[in-house]
Amino acid sequence: MDTNFVDYVRICCRSGKGGKGSTHLHRDKLTAFGGPDGGDGGRGGHIILRGNKQFWTLIHLKYRKHIIAKQGGDGGSSHKSGKEGEDEILDVPLGTIARDLETGEFICEITEDGQEIVLLPGGMGGRGNAHFKSPTNQTPRYSQPGEEGKEEWKILELKVLADVGLVGFPNAGKSTLLSVVSAAKPEIANYPFTTLVPNLGIVPYRDYKSFVMADIPGIIEGASEGKGLGTRFLRHIERNSTLLFMVSCQSDNIYEEYKILLNELKEYNPELMDKQRILAITKCDTIDDELIEELEKDLKKRMKGKFKIPYLFISAQSGYHIQELKDMLWEQLN
Repeated sequence: MDTNFVDYVRICCRSGKGGKGSTHLHRDKLTAFGGPDGGDGGRGGHIILRGNKQFWTLIHLKYRKHIIAKQGGDGGSSHKSGKEGEDEILDVPLGTIARDLETGEFICEITEDGQEIVLLPGGMGGRGNAHFKSPTNQTPRYSQPGEEGKEEWKILELKVLADVGLVGFPNAGKSTLLSVVSAAKPEIANYPFTTLVPNLGIVPYRDYKSFVMADIPGIIEGASEGKGLGTRFLRHIERNSTLLFMVSCQSDNIYEEYKILLNELKEYNPELMDKQRILAITKCDTIDDELIEELEKDLKKRMKGKFKIPYLFISAQSGYHIQELKDMLWEQLN
């Protein structure tokens, strides 16, 4: 199992305190008692999230529990402002969502490379005594302290941004397909729940084109209620534009299995029903052409109305119809 894929972290963020304003009064060779010239304090450092397309996981933040930005500098004489506290910038993968740990409230989502969002603002710098001069008070000897920084716990959660999401029960052949069509090396074995984290693969397509495919851990009946590997992985499917349903040709009833998978997604999030869908009947190297014909006849009869979707019989082992499948997916994505 790839323990390097971390899609959920909790971090304690502390933004910088603002610097205090100065109470300086102007003095020079010719002026013994000048007016106020105290500068403002600098603002405290922000905690900033920045999208970085080189990152695929949040593992670099897993062991950094406390993120602390620097304090702002104090104001000086001659109206000099204090320097701003250094910001603490956290690079995160695209598709990262930030929430407040206390309330669960959504804060922001990072979707573009280089996009920056202030997760927690630094405290404002205090104003210097020059701001408080008035006709009745020509030499104010007070200024504002800097505003305190904030300390809050945040949740960062990654939703994989992929073009095609593979949906199927454990052992439907999803990892095998991904290893054949891309350079991804998922763990493959003939037992349920081999895939415990989403595996991502870049699938090369004709003329240097490519698309991203995500093998999402097997759904079992009841995943939407948290059974099996449950909803933690279903959230990755929300981001895929096309869903490739995979059912083994050895299934007792291909059509019924597809309907169960569809129902799981609908229970979890009805909006998933709007996504484009393709059905791949896998492991066809284990049956003969005659049986494929029979299964196809049966599917044609049943796939009607809202359950009608394009389907294809494939074998990742023998390469049967793999190029046709890529063509179908490319067509849907574009």
